[in-house]
Amino acid sequence: MASSLVQKVLDAPAEAERATAADELASFVKSNGVGCLSDGSCATMQAAMEDSNKKKAGARAGALACFKVICEAIGQPADPYTTPLLPSVLKLYADKDKKVADEAKAAGPAFVQNIPGYAVQVVVPKLLEAMDSSNRSQTVVGALELLQGVAERNPEQTARCLTLIVPVVSSCMVDITDSVKTQARSTMDKCCVAIDNRDIKHLIPAVINAVCVIAEVPETIHQLASTTFVQTVEGPVLAITVPLLSRGLKEKTTSIKRQCAKIVANMSRLVEAPAEAAPFLPQLLPALDKAQNEVSDPEARAVCTQAYEQLQRIENLVKTDKSKKAEVGTVSALVKAKMGGDIDAHAQISVDFLSGVICSMCDNNQFNIGAWNKNITPYLSSFRKTDQVETTIKAVLDQCVIDLAPEEEAEEEEDAEELCNCKFTLAYGAKILLHNTELKLKRGFRYGLLGGNDSGKTTLMRSIAMGQVEGFPPPTEVRTVFVEADILGELSDLACIDYIYANEQIKSANIEPDQIGVMLKTVGFSDKMIGEPVTFLSGGWRMKLALARAMLQKADILLMDEPTNHLDVINVQWTMDYINSLKSVTSIIVSHDSKLLDNCCTHILEIKDLKLSLSKGNLSEFVAKHPEAKAYFELKSSKLTFNFPQPGYIEGIKSKGKALMKMSNVEYTYPVNTSPTITGITIQVSLSSRVACVGVNGAGKSTMIKLLTGEIAPIIGTVWKHPNARVAYVAQHAFHHIEQHLNKTPNEYIRWRYEHGDDRESSQKVTVQLTEEEEKKVKEPIAIDSTDAKGNTIKIKRVVDRLTGNRKEDKKEKEYTYEVQWEGLGYEYNTWLHLSKLEKLGFKKLMKLVDEKVAQREGSYKRPLTQANVEKHLEDVGLDREFGTHHRMSALSGGQKVKVVLAASLWNQPHIIILDEPTNYLDRESLGALATAIENFEGGVVMITHNNDFCSKLCPETWVLEKKEDGIGHLDCKGDPEWMKHALNEKTEFKAMEEMVDAFGNTVKVKAPKKVLSRQEKKKRAKIRAAKIENGEEVSDEDEDWE
Repeated sequence: MASSLVQKVLDAPAEAERATAADELASFVKSNGVGCLSDGSCATMQAAMEDSNKKKAGARAGALACFKVICEAIGQPADPYTTPLLPSVLKLYADKDKKVADEAKAAGPAFVQNIPGYAVQVVVPKLLEAMDSSNRSQTVVGALELLQGVAERNPEQTARCLTLIVPVVSSCMVDITDSVKTQARSTMDKCCVAIDNRDIKHLIPAVINAVCVIAEVPETIHQLASTTFVQTVEGPVLAITVPLLSRGLKEKTTSIKRQCAKIVANMSRLVEAPAEAAPFLPQLLPALDKAQNEVSDPEARAVCTQAYEQLQRIENLVKTDKSKKAEVGTVSALVKAKMGGDIDAHAQISVDFLSGVICSMCDNNQFNIGAWNKNITPYLSSFRKTDQVETTIKAVLDQCVIDLAPEEEAEEEEDAEELCNCKFTLAYGAKILLHNTELKLKRGFRYGLLGGNDSGKTTLMRSIAMGQVEGFPPPTEVRTVFVEADILGELSDLACIDYIYANEQIKSANIEPDQIGVMLKTVGFSDKMIGEPVTFLSGGWRMKLALARAMLQKADILLMDEPTNHLDVINVQWTMDYINSLKSVTSIIVSHDSKLLDNCCTHILEIKDLKLSLSKGNLSEFVAKHPEAKAYFELKSSKLTFNFPQPGYIEGIKSKGKALMKMSNVEYTYPVNTSPTITGITIQVSLSSRVACVGVNGAGKSTMIKLLTGEIAPIIGTVWKHPNARVAYVAQHAFHHIEQHLNKTPNEYIRWRYEHGDDRESSQKVTVQLTEEEEKKVKEPIAIDSTDAKGNTIKIKRVVDRLTGNRKEDKKEKEYTYEVQWEGLGYEYNTWLHLSKLEKLGFKKLMKLVDEKVAQREGSYKRPLTQANVEKHLEDVGLDREFGTHHRMSALSGGQKVKVVLAASLWNQPHIIILDEPTNYLDRESLGALATAIENFEGGVVMITHNNDFCSKLCPETWVLEKKEDGIGHLDCKGDPEWMKHALNEKTEFKAMEEMVDAFGNTVKVKAPKKVLSRQEKKKRAKIRAAKIENGEEVSDEDEDWE
């Protein structure tokens, strides 16, 4: 019956008759529903629309009228039958007969009004099909208008289709027809309205505009590059930005390619669902591969490589993705089965259509029964009763939930109390460390935390301790304590028991000193040690002190950052035993000690690709499953490199074996002790030295090094350093170097420390600070030679105001002289006095300070103290400029702080580097880079370390310090005799400085000093010069021209 009414409309001879017949059709289909269309009515309409005969214009207009009537009268249930006709309707927007075109323009919006949200994904491909360039502009504009109408009614679902929409509509935006361009821009704006990513939302208009105006691509990429991405990156964001990035990677400018690569790397790290990025990989991977091979700038090339590797990671995830996706055929069969299995061909059309809608809901994780009823019920209601429809939808929904559920990892069988189960994002400044990751912790388990360099291990533990992790239980529910062994400077003079009592958490817990004493004895402290200042404690005892303080707080969770730092083998074993004894305490441990993680850990947490992954078992079991994790513990660096500045020339030093530092028969006793800590120490250090100083905790290793560097003065014996030698010293508790400057950035700290050309820290050493008695002595009047008005030599007495800091060599006396300024007299009366005389007058320490300053000024000549030079220097020890110049030191991790201290000590280009526990806080990649830098360093190196891998690789000479029966540290020097013999005889070959960079960044050539000639060489050159003069050749006064 419907087909006859449709034919009546098609055959109507005039508009009035057509309208009457259309009303009759509307009344009929409204009463009978979509079932009445089973007689081929839609096929009849489509055939009429596609008949382009000029004489059939009335039939085409009639078919369009029928299409409009069916859409309006039946509504949503008609979608499965009207959607296939949509391309034909859109083509008639361009019909030469204006009445037909107008009828088409009225029919299109009637169709759009019926589309429910989740049917957008089914309809959009039909609209995009009509935008093909082979179609006339009116058709393309019509399709764009309808797509805009869909976007206005269903913005969120339209945004989910942007992967399909953007390429097609972008092409329309650059069409030669103005009407197409204008409508395409308007449609693109509406389609992107629902992109809810706050990071990029404000830039969407600029990104869209760059599609139209190619000249704006560079500026738009600059804007995008300055964006900090923190939100999850989904398909819609990729759809709108990838075309811009693809175009940017084709630009000739290296900086634009670099920025595009950086944006790709940053955005791709925040992609949660690899499948959403999959459609864009074929565009970006080849472009990045080409860039990483062709870009000339090494740094930009490295950025391109990083982005390329990041996309390769996503590509691998796509290949191994186990997530399940709904397919129309499977869903259609499921719906048919739940309907009873007996449906005719007409009903099958509805089932196939609604199956596409169901797939759309599944793709959007929409499993709410209300949403399913709203979007699907109209398509089934014409074929089944209401109760059957509800039953069918519920059955299909339940089955889809089962079929598409992700495979969950098996829960642990252990019946342990759950302390934490949270999901959070963690950032460090502008850098995202963890994104939408889960953390589950159970009581009594010990978790080893692994991660690459600067991945955020310490930041995570600090954030947990400070209550900054979203969803982590508050302190009232779970007590969390961060175990730190570093002593704050202002508390260093307190006794151990008072140091713990001064802690705010201890006070708030109402813990009494008696309880503190008991706990300290539990971890091994004697009564004497409990009352001694914490500054006297070795590294091992400081860790025990920190553990005691943590356990007094009755911690549920201990956060331990490198708990075996500073510890010898005995104390490492004690720490492992102690951690394992805490059966009801949960631990999170960051350590580069693989033995500790093997012996203590029940689980491993790994930070990788902005996620925390949990694996049951210790480190060995984890490495067996993930062999690439070996890189965390291998002493090598694949990418990270450290570059130490090479030492400069030292006058009078012609062999690497000549001593630059000596100690002879030295003994030292701490003020509170009655017996010496060390005695009989005799050592020397030269440019060839590669020394490992080993011994148990408390043997006196750090004390010996402090004596060698002048941090403390010996009670007995002598300590000597070559006056021109520069020494870099990184203390065991390295952070004491910077603890007064935590509000400075690393760059600011180094520039402050060397502001006046010398190292401010060197003036704070005990060995250059005068006692009251010495200050009185240097202020006594000195008799010096002078001349009266007649030129006669007379003796006068003057008082020294200060040593100016200038020094020169008296070559006749072969002795240094120092410039002296006198009290009450101007600089024109300054006098140069010999070292021997000043030494007798009590100026030894002040001359030593001048020597230090002169040596340091020599080192600072090569590199002016500018922000750019310091930035480069920090990068040479592995600290990125982001942290070196833009972050305060208080916010840095332990490993980053160690790099700051190392960089600061190396700024003046030392001849000797002394490292006390250099491996603390550094991960294995950084240790590998440090080892390589030490191997390439031309100066001497002395190090104290308990890391056997590190010292055995680098040091053929060993100083073994051990306590004898008398309780005093004695030294035994060991080494490879052949190596030491060769090293002592090796000649020094200092490379002359050929250029320097001034404060304005200019490279300045440095003229080489004249060679000092022997008497024989002078005679030879004089003869050559005389011969040239006799031959009439021009000669100069420069020796170089005499050859």
